[in-house]
Amino acid sequence: MSGFLSQCGDILFYGILLYLAGISLISAVVTSVDKFRASRQNGRRVPENTLMLLGALGGAGAMLITMLMIRHKTRHIKFMLGLPIILIFQAVISLYLVSLIP
Repeated sequence: MSGFLSQCGDILFYGILLYLAGISLISAVVTSVDKFRASRQNGRRVPENTLMLLGALGGAGAMLITMLMIRHKTRHIKFMLGLPIILIFQAVISLYLVSLIP
């Protein structure tokens, strides 16, 4: 029985890692697309709420790094303060959940 539980834990762990990798990639790409569209006067921009939602869904770290690298929305306090707060909150919740594992 413990082998089965161990396998379930492994599947869950790798599933979470795969999800975080995917949402991080999506967040970085969407941020880059928004930067590209911002350089065009008639380009349709990605709404700020969509960017924040991607960050809240797990892409805050990748989005913050991408924004700093491509210098996009670095003057917006909503992002430069909001994303690190989301990231810290996610880290605290993750550490708490990991502490519950026997």
